Amino acid sequence: MDTADVQVFVAAVTAGSLAAAARQLGLTPMIASRRLAALETALNIRLLHRTTRSLALTPEGETFLPFARALVENEAEAMARLRAETLGAAGLLRVSVPISFGLKFIMPFVPKLLEDNPDLRISVDLSDSLPDLVATGTDLAIRIARLRDSSLIARKLADNPRALVASPAYIARRGLPNRVEDLAEHDCLALGSATHWTLMGEGRERHVRLSSRLSCSSIAGCQAASLAGGGIALLSNWYVDEDVAAGRLVKINLVDAVPEEIAIWAVYPTSQLVLPKVRVFIATLRQTLIAAGIRTV
Repeated sequence: MDTADVQVFVAAVTAGSLAAAARQLGLTPMIASRRLAALETALNIRLLHRTTRSLALTPEGETFLPFARALVENEAEAMARLRAETLGAAGLLRVSVPISFGLKFIMPFVPKLLEDNPDLRISVDLSDSLPDLVATGTDLAIRIARLRDSSLIARKLADNPRALVASPAYIARRGLPNRVEDLAEHDCLALGSATHWTLMGEGRERHVRLSSRLSCSSIAGCQAASLAGGGIALLSNWYVDEDVAAGRLVKINLVDAVPEEIAIWAVYPTSQLVLPKVRVFIATLRQTLIAAGIRTV
């Protein structure tokens, strides 16, 4: 399988036609068509349904596309690394980040990062679920969790302390919980399908079954409901510190337990060499977290 043939396939899908792909790659339409045919022959599958005016991916083409893109981008990245004059990041960086974390910390620094690295392109997937990094061609995922999946290749970036919070109106109406068992009498806002919170106290994990008629798939929703007096939320300090300082939320400090420790992780699809585009992104994220007062490791 020739990478030049794969490049024609990727360009055709991106541009929407073989003619446009040929122009983009500086080829004649006949050569582009021959290269695509050679790729299909080498793979022994049909990748595209094509007419003189349009093309469409076959099911096999859809399956092959993310791998084809990764192959083309990795070759470009390798060539960039071999050029002695190339010191910055280059190529397309696909990164997946949690929605609220991405909006607060990552999207604000992306324009400057692109300005400093003219050969770099970035595609940000704002999602609270971890994608299949290999199947989606994702180079890096940032996640805030207690990682338990040993198959993941992860590097801890920073601690992520959390707090139980509620609005002054909720506390005035329902009272302030003092111990773990008191939470059973309160509306504890569930994130997604979570059925319990894990707290650490008395040298062991303590699980609190959530009791509330309201759950939300995002921390932004839990925060909004908590601000409106809807219950107690368990949220990262960086997400609620401004609300606490302004008096919109109150931190609840139990005498016998604290929220389970979790961290901010960089998750990779492979244990092989981390590419410059990933290293530059992570270095910028670290600087951003430090500036925000978050302790990195």
